Amino acid sequence: MKTIVHSNCPVCKSTALKPLTSSKDYTVSGEIFFIEVCQNCQTAFTQNMPDGKEIIRYYQSENYISHSNTRKGIINTIYHYVREYMLGKKQQLVNAISNKTTGTALDIGCGTGYFLHTLQQAGWQVQGIEADEKARQFATTQFKLQVSSPEKLQTLASKSFDVITLWHVLEHIHDLETYMTEITRVLKTDGVLVIAVPNYQSADAKYYKEMWAAWDVPRHLWHFSQKSIQTLADRFGFAVTQQHIMPFDSFYVALLSEKYKKNPFALLSGFWQGFLSLLQAWKNVKNASSIIYILKNK
Repeated sequence: MKTIVHSNCPVCKSTALKPLTSSKDYTVSGEIFFIEVCQNCQTAFTQNMPDGKEIIRYYQSENYISHSNTRKGIINTIYHYVREYMLGKKQQLVNAISNKTTGTALDIGCGTGYFLHTLQQAGWQVQGIEADEKARQFATTQFKLQVSSPEKLQTLASKSFDVITLWHVLEHIHDLETYMTEITRVLKTDGVLVIAVPNYQSADAKYYKEMWAAWDVPRHLWHFSQKSIQTLADRFGFAVTQQHIMPFDSFYVALLSEKYKKNPFALLSGFWQGFLSLLQAWKNVKNASSIIYILKNK
């Protein structure tokens, strides 16, 4: 297997790296992957990560539900009900942070297109970027969306989007620098960039440790903290203007983590731990399982 070994931080380029933890791929392979962290900006990353071609096989599972419509099992069923609710909330957030009710929006890593469809129904002009061919086909067939492969990003017109969103996508992208450079180019000067990522310094990450489901190795190549997102934003000329919790992520991650622990009371324990995690997030966003970062040009 072709793997990538990082000797310096992809965000700040520091060579001050140290081991952080290890985690198991519970979804596909059962393999163990090691995670290192940059001591300068607190960006963590999966070491010996599969390259762009090898990583494909780690997504080939019906249980990887962001690219699947399976409702098999209680956790997947809950996921779909929550997704329907959150689609509307995300659209409301986009309207609020952009001060627009219509405009141009690009969703990078749009999956099967449900969020883009929600924006389109609300009057937005939308485009999507998605690496998975089956997900692209579903989005274009089911919702008649304009969804392209990642290569399309480099051909989009400069300063053409009011809003660009990455919902739990940045942690999957091999070439962070290229993507951030292109995002900076195609976002309007007064545009808004939305990045939602898991927070490895969250309350639930500290509780579940190496069994925290949001490590999701090796599909999650990068593991972000507040400081690492701030460092990334600064590097590309953005300011982090707002941070929001994703309230249901604590429950979903806790339920999965309890499942990985093979807890016979996974449902009960997962809801309880998810609730405790959410309480911590309400007290301080730094404890949130996942954080939505709102970025604007400086």
